[in-house]
Amino acid sequence: MSLHRGDAESVGGYVLGDRLGSGGMGVVYLGRSASGRQVAVKVVHAQYAQDEEFRARFRQEIAAARRVSGAFTAPVVDADPDAEVPWMATLYVPGRTLAEVVEKDGPLGGRALRTLALGLVEALRDIHQAGVVHRDLKPSNVLLAEDGPRVIDFGISRAADNQTLTMTGRLIGTPPFMSPEQFAAPRDVTAASDVFSLGSLLVYAATGNRPFDGASPYLTGYQVMHEQPRLDGVPEPLRTIAERCLDKEARARPRLTELQGMLLNLPESTTVADLPGAARPGPGTPATVRDGGRRPRRVRRLVITLATAVAVVALGLTTLHRMSDGKNSDTGASTSAASSAAVALPAGWRPWQASLLTAKTGDPLDELESGCVAGGGALVYCAGTGFTVTALDAASGRVTWRSGTSPETSRPVGVQDGRVFTYVKPDSTQTFVTRRLVALDAKTGTQLWEHPVSEDRNAVLFDGGILAMDENATKFVAYDTSGDRLWTAPAKSTAGDACTPAVLDGAPYGLCTPADDPTKGGVTLLHLNPADGTSKEIAQLPVGAEPLGVVDERLVFAVPKLAEGSFGSGEDQQYTTLEEVDPADGGRRIPLPGAARGTPTLLKGVIYFVRPNGTVTAVRASDGKQLWQRATEIENLSAPVLSTRSNTLYFANRFGRLLALNARTGTVRWRTSALQNPGDSTDDTVPYALLVRDALVAVAGDTAFSVRTDRPVLPR
Repeated sequence: MSLHRGDAESVGGYVLGDRLGSGGMGVVYLGRSASGRQVAVKVVHAQYAQDEEFRARFRQEIAAARRVSGAFTAPVVDADPDAEVPWMATLYVPGRTLAEVVEKDGPLGGRALRTLALGLVEALRDIHQAGVVHRDLKPSNVLLAEDGPRVIDFGISRAADNQTLTMTGRLIGTPPFMSPEQFAAPRDVTAASDVFSLGSLLVYAATGNRPFDGASPYLTGYQVMHEQPRLDGVPEPLRTIAERCLDKEARARPRLTELQGMLLNLPESTTVADLPGAARPGPGTPATVRDGGRRPRRVRRLVITLATAVAVVALGLTTLHRMSDGKNSDTGASTSAASSAAVALPAGWRPWQASLLTAKTGDPLDELESGCVAGGGALVYCAGTGFTVTALDAASGRVTWRSGTSPETSRPVGVQDGRVFTYVKPDSTQTFVTRRLVALDAKTGTQLWEHPVSEDRNAVLFDGGILAMDENATKFVAYDTSGDRLWTAPAKSTAGDACTPAVLDGAPYGLCTPADDPTKGGVTLLHLNPADGTSKEIAQLPVGAEPLGVVDERLVFAVPKLAEGSFGSGEDQQYTTLEEVDPADGGRRIPLPGAARGTPTLLKGVIYFVRPNGTVTAVRASDGKQLWQRATEIENLSAPVLSTRSNTLYFANRFGRLLALNARTGTVRWRTSALQNPGDSTDDTVPYALLVRDALVAVAGDTAFSVRTDRPVLPR
């Protein structure tokens, strides 16, 4: 739909294109940022701009949208509720609403209905875990995007810790899909209200009819409060499930965990998924049958603009519908994920989940990364906020041993020669005691040796030993795995004497900056001879240069774009160039594309930049060419881990969602829902993923867990 006369050409720096929809609160436009990124820009109606109650409601919508953040949300990119005409921009998600699909293509059935139902439960679970009640779940607020269903529009949602706005004389919601308590006591609405609305929505999806549908909103409201729902044509077992959801008493409705178990028993097609909006089956793929054997219309693979019925489509919540059964979402790609017949798993492996909490107390090790390291394939060694180092059997998740004197926020340094290297923070009555680098027996957890090291410079493993800074951070010190000191080297360079250890391709290095101001003077790269510690300056690098690895025998560093006086801007850092260092010829500088933003990881010659909003960009290290970019919409992803055998990247996020991308194209192979209860430290820990053969092991919050990469079903 093109712009109307009088529509603004831009809002908040976003150039406006077509209208995507219009509703009671405002108009949504397809916008484009200066970098070319597509967004959905919601602009409120001018007549409401002076209404303070409306502005408060709009602020509440923005707050709720930001709060419900992750795989189920099209994230808020920008917003200004205090502008002359308030507006909000979210990530643009193409697709049709459930209302439009049912109207044009008929009711859903079989696998499509089951997938939709399970996806909506997953979406509501994330919404409710964020302390938000949607309060307007209806067919026009469920978007069937190309990659799955999404719940949208938080225009009247309510955060549990915010006071509900009083709207005297106004009906808040859509009567056929409202709960009885929304009519009787709207200020007392709880998450159970969304379960009632879900029951109505599933009846509509299965039959095309509303269970409550009076001649007027008032008669519909009376039916919702006092009459039984009309469930003609709803097949079992969905009919029984709908009856449970549509109970007049909120306390009698099933909780989402119970509801998920009930919905798993819904029948599904035995062939490919037939969710509207999904890709058209390829040649030779059998036709899908749904709705009692009627063949549906062939679903064309379209990128369709967002449409709305009553409410403005503003937000999207990604339902994780695809891979509960392990199917790939990129079956047309040249490289597919490993088949179940070819996977190599630890002997006796099964899906597992293990709590990493401990009763240990004391001075914690702070501001370090949580996660696990693998050792020999049989065990993984994990640590993170609130727990000590824990050895877990990679096949079963059984805790073999725990070690440590206090809570640790530190992933172990690594495993070498049957020893696990990590840190401890001894209890002491003294004012300050530095941390210790310790070696533990990998099989028993017995401490073998310890040495004091710098409080804020991490140790690294190199071929033949472990490199650290001494406790005063004035010297590099190397130990062999038995704990004997190999050598020391002064921490000094042309740039300065504030140095930190690094390892590239198994060799030890040092990165040094001025001690008084690391934002000036650049970075000196020292090569440290692994035999005796002799140091040699081999390069001068720009401020903030980060070591990534080695490509074609060249050392690769990412150079950030920094503001004046800044050393970095955190997880969403933009990078401008690559510095490749070759002691033989001096190396070269390679410009990076504008999309090179986020946390970089170098894997097999490709740098993957991961932004906090879930956008992943692949850049070839040899020439800086952007290979692909994928807006996964799963926020707070871990660094990727690569399976070269299946050419797949795997990620975890802080709530335990897992994601697999085709490393060549960026296509989503599969994604999972979040863990039901990852623990209380999801905001404090960095998610982490690693591969143990073809088993993916991840840490989220207080929990470690494992799935197989070909059938990624979360443990329960």
